Amino acid sequence: MDKTDIILSQLLMMNSRFSYRDLSDRVGLSVNAVHKRVRDLKDLGIIRAFTANVSLAALKAIGVFIFGSSGVDVTREVHDRLRNNDSTFWVAFAGGSYVYVGAYLQDVSQLEPYVAFVKKEAYVGDPVVGIANSPFTFSKAGRLSTLDYQIINALRRDSRKPVLDLAEQLGVSVKTARRRLTRMIQEGLIELSLEWYPDASNDVMTIFHVQLRSSADKADVQALLTHKYGPSFFNIVSFSNLPNLLLCWVWTNTMKELRDVMERLQKEEAVESFVPNVLYTGYIFETWRDRLVMEKGVFRK
Repeated sequence: MDKTDIILSQLLMMNSRFSYRDLSDRVGLSVNAVHKRVRDLKDLGIIRAFTANVSLAALKAIGVFIFGSSGVDVTREVHDRLRNNDSTFWVAFAGGSYVYVGAYLQDVSQLEPYVAFVKKEAYVGDPVVGIANSPFTFSKAGRLSTLDYQIINALRRDSRKPVLDLAEQLGVSVKTARRRLTRMIQEGLIELSLEWYPDASNDVMTIFHVQLRSSADKADVQALLTHKYGPSFFNIVSFSNLPNLLLCWVWTNTMKELRDVMERLQKEEAVESFVPNVLYTGYIFETWRDRLVMEKGVFRK
């Protein structure tokens, strides 16, 4: 992948229904060139699916990341054990038997038993537990109707489906389908994203654990890193319970580029320290959210 591929992936991860015209305007390429790049990313297995799901805000659910060094060599057995819990949406393995686990929890009462589950099944004795900050507040999240769930279900594994096809599938007018979908997007009720597997390429994906100085403003630093290092800093997650930590997904073509990023990051005044972990494989799983959408969004003619 090159920088343009990464930017396209970022945009589609934010909203997988961006039109090819929207994407071409943002990256400065022709519509045909953008279409070919997205098709190539799919053919390579980097983009596995364009996805839709009900948002965490709409469900008043929380996202958590749990990570630490495993007491055993990472094996397929660990991966299979972690996927058996229907809260687990992502598992990744890094050098030094380091394990990352992402989960969606229906409420905070599930946090303690889920952490215990990860400690047992991944053999992580003393994990770091982060509650991810949400881009939408629960108080502003509206309600979803049966038709809304049917729309999300129809888009669940094909979120770029044209509105015309969506309307025909659900037996509603194009105007109604477009209006309901637009409302869900504007109110943050639907999550339109990707199943993205960068390990299908030869690029280097690294997670940086960036510890900020106590005087640093986390939001300002996050904006700085995104602007200054973009698109290398592909994704940055902050946590409500870990005020000085940023988890940063960093893309580079080579290990030399990774060293260059590390040397630059060392000079950032707001950064107290950082630890890079090179990822070598990751997995994405369906969760209770998917099951909920399939159950509530079933369409009967």
